[in-house]
Amino acid sequence: MHTPSLVTPTNLVNVTYAQTSASINTNPQGMRDMQARAFAARDAQYLLLKAPPASGKSRALMFLGLDKLYNQGVKKVIVAVPERSIGSSFSSTKLSEHGFFADWELNDDYNLCTPGGETSKVKAFQQFLDDNAATLLICTHATLRFAFEGLETSRLNNTLLAIDEFHQPK
Repeated sequence: MHTPSLVTPTNLVNVTYAQTSASINTNPQGMRDMQARAFAARDAQYLLLKAPPASGKSRALMFLGLDKLYNQGVKKVIVAVPERSIGSSFSSTKLSEHGFFADWELNDDYNLCTPGGETSKVKAFQQFLDDNAATLLICTHATLRFAFEGLETSRLNNTLLAIDEFHQPK
């Protein structure tokens, strides 16, 4: 009788974070160190941000999204979050008060993580795509999945799609 060998788990990504408090200091644009490093890579087609909880990943996405909108020809930014409560991380934020060139200004009609509004989140998603003045949308992963059913992918041309994936349980 053959006994299968046990596979030893392999840690594919191991990151150690320095505990110097330098990460909470901001530069003249209001960015923490991790956010500034992400912003330095803002021209990349794909970015993966891995950082500890409460390090400012959502704010980093705001900086990146606004630069894509204002300076790189992107017309819309869609942020998909795992659950509705996490959508609050992407509320309107006055980034210019801290030195950035623009503010994250979210139209409540396109914050699909808050109660109320359009009863069909997929319909609201489609309205966002049709609304030439709309630039920012926040939705859940589920809404994004359902909205993609039957969606002509060309409708997402010139759109930044950000998937906010991992979160610690609260």
